[in-house]
Amino acid sequence: MFLTSYNRELNTANLLREEEPETLAGLFARQPAEQLQPGQSLFFEGDDARHVFELAEGALRIFRIISDGRRVITGFVYEGDLVGVSLKGNYLYGAEAIVPTKIRRLTRRAFEGAVTESDELRSQVFERVCDEMAAAQDQMVLLSCKNAEERLCTFLLKHARRASATGVAQALVQLPMTRQDMADYLGLTIETVSRTITKLAAKGVLGCVGRHSIKIIKPMALAQLAGDDDEYGHGMGLQEKRHH
Repeated sequence: MFLTSYNRELNTANLLREEEPETLAGLFARQPAEQLQPGQSLFFEGDDARHVFELAEGALRIFRIISDGRRVITGFVYEGDLVGVSLKGNYLYGAEAIVPTKIRRLTRRAFEGAVTESDELRSQVFERVCDEMAAAQDQMVLLSCKNAEERLCTFLLKHARRASATGVAQALVQLPMTRQDMADYLGLTIETVSRTITKLAAKGVLGCVGRHSIKIIKPMALAQLAGDDDEYGHGMGLQEKRHH
């Protein structure tokens, strides 16, 4: 039975390599989509790392539970991202749907087999791992060196970069997570997050503040308040309106 299962997984990996382009998206494309409802867990911290997942639609929160029972959100996962890639036998964090979400999965063995056989896939996985390491370093700087306003501004700029791909001059940043999620990610209280958003809106930096969307009116000012270079705001492809 074990050999039958093993051979089936190898055949799946071989089929994926033969019929799909050598991209991570292509690797998952033939797998059926699975639906997660808001609040539903994909896996828990410490579970056996048996699968690797691609997020096809929606958003996930990535979190750990510390010794006193508190939840610490370490990141958010969006469409096209991979989750569950682990160099160990267990998942190092939990993953939970924020909104209605679709995922595709491969067994870890099939995923690793396909990546091992493809230089292109190996390069793409390495790039993803490097991006995750850079994000982890940014998060350490954010939590250890920045005040509440700088943390929130950095968070909004990060999400504005995603929105800038649409070419919208004044990015309407979609934030599927709750204010509590934002607070848990930024190491703040929910009251501080709400107060800081109100303060930035009063300054004219933000506008049209809703439960799950914020419009950035002054990206350069937001970048400066985040403690980042002006180039960060320019890099989003956003321009501020100038009043004559």
